[in-house]
Amino acid sequence: MREDAALAAQVWRLAWPAIAHMLLLTLVFLVGRGMVGRHSTTALAAMQLCGPLTWTIVSVFTATSAGTLAVVARAVGAGDRALAAAAARTSLLFALAVGAAVALPLLAACGPLLRALFPEAGAEVVAQAMAYLDVVLPALPLAFVVAVATSALQGAGDTKTPLVVATIGNLVNVAVSAVLIFGYLGLPALGVRGAAAGAASTMVAEAALLTAALLSRASPLPLRAAPDTAAARDAHAGRSAERSAERSAARKESAAALARVLRVAAPAFAERSVYHAGYMGFVAIIGLLGGAAMAANQALIAIESVCFLSADGFGIAAGALMAQRLGAQRPRDAARAGLIAALMAIAALSAFGALFAFAPRPLLLAFSSDPELLALGERALPVAAVAQPFMAFATVMGMGLRGAGDTRTVLAVTLVCSLLVRLGGTWLFAITLGHGLVGVWMGSTADWICRSALLAIAYARGRWRGVAV
Repeated sequence: MREDAALAAQVWRLAWPAIAHMLLLTLVFLVGRGMVGRHSTTALAAMQLCGPLTWTIVSVFTATSAGTLAVVARAVGAGDRALAAAAARTSLLFALAVGAAVALPLLAACGPLLRALFPEAGAEVVAQAMAYLDVVLPALPLAFVVAVATSALQGAGDTKTPLVVATIGNLVNVAVSAVLIFGYLGLPALGVRGAAAGAASTMVAEAALLTAALLSRASPLPLRAAPDTAAARDAHAGRSAERSAERSAARKESAAALARVLRVAAPAFAERSVYHAGYMGFVAIIGLLGGAAMAANQALIAIESVCFLSADGFGIAAGALMAQRLGAQRPRDAARAGLIAALMAIAALSAFGALFAFAPRPLLLAFSSDPELLALGERALPVAAVAQPFMAFATVMGMGLRGAGDTRTVLAVTLVCSLLVRLGGTWLFAITLGHGLVGVWMGSTADWICRSALLAIAYARGRWRGVAV
């Protein structure tokens, strides 16, 4: 029991800054949605289109971050800081290149894409969604950098620096969004464009600060050579040849580190692609329910985001600790760390679920006072309450297995649950049985229940303990 208490304390020391960080990310989301909702219901409905689209793009194409965390944490656990730094460095460069390759074509194609995905959304809603994406997409590569830099620091055991950076990012977002959405300080009221400018400004600020933190002398990862090492090289005769050989060796080391990252990240990329393909289908079904249901669902997601990002915080702690313990050849401690993190997440999210069930209207009023939106949301939030403990367990176990390098198992679970259970269940409950928005949330709850059961089986079997990273 003393060992478990000590491990729980370690989980909490890593988890609370990660949770606070994720909640601050949620605050960026909530502030934007809350301000846009006050600006107009049409603008809030537009966020139901571009919000899932940008989230999908970032989540899928930053799958490298799963490999970054796994390799960095495993290397730190084994005492190999040089490998950890090489993995972080090459992952950052790779993320920036991928971000540019993804964002630019989407910028050209976002209009036809939105009209194809959401044919029932209405011309004004689509136009406002396009206005948001025109501002956000050029800054999107920096969001990729933020995701990978955060994972590198978290894998090294530093969850506080991302928290500080997210705090600054929130201040930037609130200031820019408030001024530009409503037209304060004599500026024109830009509505969704103002929210987009706030989000883009946050990406710029956070990418700059996290990169600076990784390159600083206080960084837990030695991304830059120490000055005494450079001086020692200068003292040797023929240092140019030596430096050339060292640069060649460094390039090989970086290539090998990136290969290890991508080996773990490839199934994570496939998993996120499958999940978000299912999710976009899920959002398309919601689009069939009309503008009021879309706006209400956006408010519900904003409310629930406090929960799933809190679960992500515990999951980050689970992934980092499980990988570090495996690197240190302590698989039993790795297993206990994952389970303790999952139980702590279940307790936290169950408390949020009780609030959803017993006080839905005050939560919804933070986003809109529209009577139709409130009526739809009040019927769906109790269903969301049922999902919370299952979402907590599935999120933490999934992130723990990714941290351990077992991304293939998470991919298999996602294939079953996202495509078959979530899409099939949502269509059955929302469309076939006619439950509308409540049916949408019944389908997502069925997904979390299925996901929890399958991940629990995978965790108990323990094959993840022998995965090579």
